[in-house]
Amino acid sequence: MNIQEFQANLFSAALASGFTDVEIYYEKKEVFGCQIFKGEIDQYEIAEDGGVSFRGIFNGKMGYAYTEKIDDASIPFLLDNAKENTLIINDEDSEEIFSGSSHYEHGNFFSTALNEITIPEKIQFIKDVERELLALDPRIVATDYCMIRTESVSRSLSNNKGLSLSDEMNYLYAIVEAIVKDGEETKTSFEFTVSKDFHNLNAKEIAKKAAEEALSQLGSKNIESKEYPVLLRNDAAASLLATYSSNFSAENTQAGISSLKDKLGSQIANQKITIVDDPFLEDGLATRTFDSEGVATKKLTLVESGVLQSLLHNQKTAKKEQAETTGHAHKDSYKSAVKVGPSNLYIEPSELSFEDLLATMGEGILITSLSGLHSGANTVSGDFSLAASGFYVADGKVQYPVNLMTIAGNYYQLLQDVEEIGSDLTFPLSPIGSPSVLVKSLSVTVE
Repeated sequence: MNIQEFQANLFSAALASGFTDVEIYYEKKEVFGCQIFKGEIDQYEIAEDGGVSFRGIFNGKMGYAYTEKIDDASIPFLLDNAKENTLIINDEDSEEIFSGSSHYEHGNFFSTALNEITIPEKIQFIKDVERELLALDPRIVATDYCMIRTESVSRSLSNNKGLSLSDEMNYLYAIVEAIVKDGEETKTSFEFTVSKDFHNLNAKEIAKKAAEEALSQLGSKNIESKEYPVLLRNDAAASLLATYSSNFSAENTQAGISSLKDKLGSQIANQKITIVDDPFLEDGLATRTFDSEGVATKKLTLVESGVLQSLLHNQKTAKKEQAETTGHAHKDSYKSAVKVGPSNLYIEPSELSFEDLLATMGEGILITSLSGLHSGANTVSGDFSLAASGFYVADGKVQYPVNLMTIAGNYYQLLQDVEEIGSDLTFPLSPIGSPSVLVKSLSVTVE
């Protein structure tokens, strides 16, 4: 049974059994992954996952159900479970099935050329990355992680109000983590690339970046623990923004778990900070023309010159504030309920290069990676205390790597203390991105 036949039978049965408005969301994901260790395949994955979720209004309440099986036997299962679901929902805020936007942008997010790359070609490429890496320097002893992965996702959303939408996207990413050793000192580095253009990937270039990053960390020293000007490299700045990005959700402000509650129109960051959400970003990992309720997406400015202009809304949160949805209804998968989530959210870059930012520093710290983001960051208060790797900077130049540090501060204060923004926007395997960010000061402790 194809999805169109299944949908027609499901809608007919749902309306006959007492549902008023009904919706079906279909999702299919195809994954290939291969991890290499010492020239041999260490892990290998080919997987296909998918299913449908059903939403419908029954006795004035929205019910949810999902299944992996697209056949007639699943229809009573979905209807019965959706009805039961309405009985346990205590939320007084009603949800609605959306009839459709007046206009949808056209987007082509699927690369046919990438889809035609063979598995042997992908495996050979990641083997080449590892081989090139290990040949660069005798201090590179192994890879902790060396993998290639492709994902392809197709989705469709239809309802009994005449709405019928679909899209598909695919992408490839390669990751390598190099292990270097010099005497008793061992360091690791992490390098990644995301692309739709397989033939534009360069194994030697990826290997060289991973090697240089790892080798640069050898010879680390202690420094005095105190407040330092800090340059957060783009990937580190992006990971910190990702940790606090949920605060831009109206769902969280309405629940009282976001510090941005009642802050619309307020200066929450330095005027050099502008944060946007762009669902049409080329090669974005969350690019889309419609959200999980079928609302047309649009580029949205959340923070402009430091002032909070908007939050992310779905229909439910917008109705609660007598506002309009911003097209940010989000489902983690077909199994999930509709929540609020960003598409491609990022700090807008400037025209200053990373080298320009570095040159403005006297004494300071360059942070290249952060860890402990889930346990060391309080997303409500904004306070954080995080393990960090990086380098000591003097006279605008990197001097030497620093032993493992802890940086501490408050994210909202950090946004206020931003002095410059770089041009090097990146999305580190995430739909949340940032350029490098120079901050007035943070507490740095080296034990």
